[in-house]
Amino acid sequence: MKIVIIGGGKVGTEIAHQLSNEEHDVVLIDNDRRVVKLLGETLDMLTIYGNGASLEKQRQADVGGSDLLLAVTPQDELNMICCIIARKLGCKNTIARVRNPEYARQMYFIREELGLNMTVNPEWSTAREIFRLMQYPGFLKRDAFAKGRAEIVELEVKKGGALDGVSLFEMPKKLKVKVLVCAIQRGGNVIIPDGNFRLEAGDRIHVTAPAAELVSLLQAIGMRSRRSKNAMIIGGGRITRYLAESLLKIGTNVKVIEMDQRKSVQLAEALPDATIINADGTDQLVLNAENIRSMDSVVALTNMDEENLVISMYAKRIGVEQIVTKLNRTEYVDLFRSNGVDCIVTPKHLCAQEIVRYVRAMQNTGDSEVISLHHLLDGKVEAVELRVSERTKYHDVLLKDIQLKPNILLACISRRERIIIPGGGDVMMPGDTVVVVTLAGRVILDLNDIFQES
Repeated sequence: MKIVIIGGGKVGTEIAHQLSNEEHDVVLIDNDRRVVKLLGETLDMLTIYGNGASLEKQRQADVGGSDLLLAVTPQDELNMICCIIARKLGCKNTIARVRNPEYARQMYFIREELGLNMTVNPEWSTAREIFRLMQYPGFLKRDAFAKGRAEIVELEVKKGGALDGVSLFEMPKKLKVKVLVCAIQRGGNVIIPDGNFRLEAGDRIHVTAPAAELVSLLQAIGMRSRRSKNAMIIGGGRITRYLAESLLKIGTNVKVIEMDQRKSVQLAEALPDATIINADGTDQLVLNAENIRSMDSVVALTNMDEENLVISMYAKRIGVEQIVTKLNRTEYVDLFRSNGVDCIVTPKHLCAQEIVRYVRAMQNTGDSEVISLHHLLDGKVEAVELRVSERTKYHDVLLKDIQLKPNILLACISRRERIIIPGGGDVMMPGDTVVVVTLAGRVILDLNDIFQES
């Protein structure tokens, strides 16, 4: 597919990188010469210097002959103008990044009137991700499938805990919850396991489970299952506002620490039920004075990765149960994890994931559509949900009689309102949706791509 991206910031670069890796024909427009030069040298794509809202630049990029235009500059209004011009040139699919909370409230009207196929908001997606994590603090990551009826959740195997030394075959019986471990990271290795695999302390595992069983799963492994009632957020940007609004609606006590006085006043006006503190959230004296030890959750959302790391390390040292940390630069992931910071959210990754899912869905040529897509274990593993159709090979055949390609695992079957954690005696039926887990780098567009031909 031919895709034009306007905006070469963190989000645009991440999207360009992922789409280039999937061998799409990508063109990127940006008004910063340094960015254009750097991306042209590091990524296999054409780069154009200039204003992406310029008719001349869009024609130079052949927007009218492209399959999709993505406008992800920092300016919402510019992104919408870019999409309007692209539509006039004949581009049938347009996506705009829209971040302003005021625009977010009228998104349906904006999309319909401007002819946008989709809007993305990295800050809102990040806030939603953190909110979901705070409902089940024992999980490091949660990804929903089957319209929210099934989830793949990330856990760490604790030394001496309920999962330490347990084989995957024994796990459902031991926990008395039907779950399936679909991906494991041990040290630097990522594994799509079989039932004989035995867990060890320190393993990061992704577990498929019905959403209704998540509390039982946490209780079975001895982890906290109640949602956060007292939350401290350090940093007062857009993510904080979205997150605080959601937390306040469910009765969570929210305290926000923001160093900038103007932002603090704006937050106090927008969030009258929250406690807003105008102070330096990286200062231990401030954190202690605001009673950080009494918090169920601490969320580090400053614009500086280094500050978020320091805040998170201090919160962990004094025993805060749940710590969620925003990370902008993915090269810091290993550094964060080596310092015990495990629950990490990355806005640009969440946004890129939404875009890649949409592009995959555009590529569907049959009935086996891509419904959802999530990256696991820092992007090393993919979980993709697809629909079973009459075209799908081996439908209504026992799974034990089907051979899958190497490093592919069938993690979940959704049939009407029922979630099935699959075993050898189960079958896929037309109309089902299934979740397939595989190592990153293998692009699955159709369910028939997973079967090993004899």
